[in-house]
Amino acid sequence: MSERPCPVINLDALTPRLITAPPDESPEKYQGAMVAPISPRIGAQKLGYNVTIVPPGKAAFPAHNHYGNEEMFLVLEGEGELRVGAERYPLRVGDVIACPVGGPETAHQIRNTSASTTLRYLAVSTMISPDLYQYPDSGKTGASHHLGRDEHGVPQAIRLRNREADNLGYWDGE
Repeated sequence: MSERPCPVINLDALTPRLITAPPDESPEKYQGAMVAPISPRIGAQKLGYNVTIVPPGKAAFPAHNHYGNEEMFLVLEGEGELRVGAERYPLRVGDVIACPVGGPETAHQIRNTSASTTLRYLAVSTMISPDLYQYPDSGKTGASHHLGRDEHGVPQAIRLRNREADNLGYWDGE
């Protein structure tokens, strides 16, 4: 039987890892963003927690919306901008952000608007699986089913991504 992890961790004990693919595979506007997983370190079961670290002028993720998972963010350091649908909101330390489930009108993205200061925020998400999501800027859709985490706390999942315009018909190939 495995031992239950300590339910408390200090943010200074976290180990960030790069989010993006190698530079030749990911757009420059996302390079250098990092995430430090918390959930597996403290034994969380139904919520996912991490600290996301975003370099000046960058974003960690493309604008996206979820149909299964709700997200919440707390700005710990720096300043930025929240985009929700077509709206923009300035962000500063102490701001709490709600990103409920919904269609493209709820698509959200956090960007670091500083030219010199890192943006750090706590991200909290329900861990409903499977989840369906959209990336309205690129016309992509995605679905994922989480299988657990690897030894480093990195989520493992079955993931599908495509462009809505490229979906196959129900009877295609039958």
